[in-house]
Order: sequence, then C-alpha cells, then structure tokens
Amino acid sequence: MRILITGGAGFIGSHLCERLLSEGNEVICLDNYFTGRKENVFHLMDDHRFELIRHDVTEAIFLEVDQIYNLACPASPVHYQYNPVKTVKTSVMGAINMLGLAKRVRARILQASTSEVYGDPEIHPQTEEYWGNVNPIGLRSCYDEGKRLAETLFMDYHRQNAVDTRIVRIFNTYGPRMLENDGRVVSNFIVQALRGESLTIYGTGEQTRSFCYVDDLVDGLIRLMNTEADDLHLPVNIGNPGEFTMNELANEVAKAVGKDVNVVHLPLPQDDPRQRQPNIERAQSVLGWSPRVPLAEGLKKAVEYFRPRVSSEQ
Repeated sequence: MRILITGGAGFIGSHLCERLLSEGNEVICLDNYFTGRKENVFHLMDDHRFELIRHDVTEAIFLEVDQIYNLACPASPVHYQYNPVKTVKTSVMGAINMLGLAKRVRARILQASTSEVYGDPEIHPQTEEYWGNVNPIGLRSCYDEGKRLAETLFMDYHRQNAVDTRIVRIFNTYGPRMLENDGRVVSNFIVQALRGESLTIYGTGEQTRSFCYVDDLVDGLIRLMNTEADDLHLPVNIGNPGEFTMNELANEVAKAVGKDVNVVHLPLPQDDPRQRQPNIERAQSVLGWSPRVPLAEGLKKAVEYFRPRVSSEQ
C-alpha cells in the first residue's frame, strides 16, 4: 500500500514509518519539524519506497494514497503550550485537510487522539464510553479540546460522507527518539538521572500514569488500521494498563540507569490529572492486541538511547 504519515519524523511517527516500510509498503512521511527531527528518519532515506516531505498539515496537500495516519501535533505540554493557537490549528485544520484528502482519494484514515480527552477523570480506569472531565479554558485545553474536536470531525466525516475512519486514544508512550527536552515524565526522569541531577516530581508523586512502550503502540495502531469490523470508526484505547505512581516510576528509572537518585518535589501544574489508566478490553477483543513490553524492559531500551546523547553534552 501507499501510506501517508503526518508527523512522520516525530517520536511515534518515525517508528511507524520504519515498521510500515519493513512490511513492504510505500511510505510518505510529512512533517514540519516543530517537534519532529530529520535524524529520526535518516536511516530510511535510502529506501526507494520512502519519501520525506516538509509540510504543515494546516495547509492542504494533494496526494494519492491508500491509508493516512494523522499523527501531526505536538504532544507534550512544553511544546503544545508554546504556541497554543497553532496547536489548536494543527489538530482542527489538520484533521479537516486530511479528512478532505481521505474523502477525495477514498483512503482509510486514522486519527491519533489522546487519553487527554478524558481530562482529570472521575472514573477509573477510563473506558471509551467515558466522556471525560476537561477544563475547556485551561492551559492544557489547546491540546485536550483540539483532539476532542478532531474526534468530532472524524465521526462527522464518517457519518456524513462515509469516510473510512479510525480513532485511537493513545495513553502515555515512551521509548527511543523521544526529545530530551520533551517535558514528559519518562524522558525528564531518564535525562535528569543520567546527568546526575535530582528527579523533578510535581505534587506528592502519588498521581498515576500508565506507560506503553512505543513498539507495542505501533503494533496497536497498525492492527486498528487494518482490522475489519463494523464499529471500528468508534474510538479505541491503546495503552498499557500497568499503573504506576510518579514515585514508583522514579524508582524504576533509577534501576534502569543504575544510579541512586534524589527527588525534588515542585507544585502540581494546573489541571494535571490525578489518575490515568486505560481500559483496553475493546482493543483486546476486537484487535487481539495487548502490550507485551514490561516497564523495566522498555526503560532499559530508552536509557540506551538517551545515554550517548546525554554523555555527548558533557
């Protein structure tokens, strides 16, 4: 197949490009390099089936493709709050442009949504039926509400124009090719530990997250895109239901890095969710998908990636 991946030079997108090429597909990688990096896909450039285009999804593009993975959007608070208006535009106008393309060329299209659509959840774990508890005017709303509106557009294009859509709600994902300055907790902790700095924990550290290794996530995305079922236009949670407090994660990172670490507690950011854990029964039953990489194993691989990058700074 000929497959378009927006945000393809990013953390998750580059792993997806790699995997789809290895399965014999042609891949067009689209990225504006706001958080994506050319170096993430350099090793794919010699493959004649791989094409890299610098483009912003807020502008229309005309291509002939069979499938579209719409991953373009900064996903960490540091980056999506840097230019919140642009973040909303990327989610909303990007979805409109990619849905328009899918409609024109009759491509199947997948939207990378997020567990952030659940906000600070009042039910635990979160099922796809939960409507969420999001602050529509908070600092995080440019991302949360942008993704919620992208889901709305996908559902409406499906209902109104019979576009073949998929929506995946991605929970915290980690692994090689995360940005060092990402601002997300796994990369923060690993980089701080490797530099010999204190690990920064916001609040008491008892808030929880669930961490999915990037290879498991990519497998889930591909399964969702290529599984045939009547109701697969409805959202599907993809994440690892193993739940860890930030204090537990700090201990796991210390083990993976092989160092004793100190911890510094700072005030909790506005609207920071207290709990986050996916219910993945839908993914298990419809896609036959479950995560396979345990946190300790995934963290070792992430540390191997970050170690030479951090040591080169010193």
